[in-house]
Amino acid sequence: MRIKPAVDRFNAWFASFQSSPWWRRRFTVITYTGRRSGRTFSTPVAYQRAGNTVTIGVRMADAKNWWRNFLNGGPITLQLDGVPRTGHAASTRDDRGRAWVTVRLDN
Repeated sequence: MRIKPAVDRFNAWFASFQSSPWWRRRFTVITYTGRRSGRTFSTPVAYQRAGNTVTIGVRMADAKNWWRNFLNGGPITLQLDGVPRTGHAASTRDDRGRAWVTVRLDN
């Protein structure tokens, strides 16, 4: 598949902006273990935070698979304020096909 290398290059380029304060307020890099492969993956995502809860909206959910790793909940690591934070993520999908992942951060 030729699309995967292009996506990997884009993700690496996009994540290179992590040092920007603007970027850190809107985007983070999540790291998780694949539910079937057992491999570790990292990907940049947009997020919203309220206290110890982080919400990640999944745009075009049918075209993406990463959020399905959290259908039954699972561990996740996020870069917040330049520091890795761990938490428990659970994904949800509504009847209109919208999906999001809610992360409860560990203390």
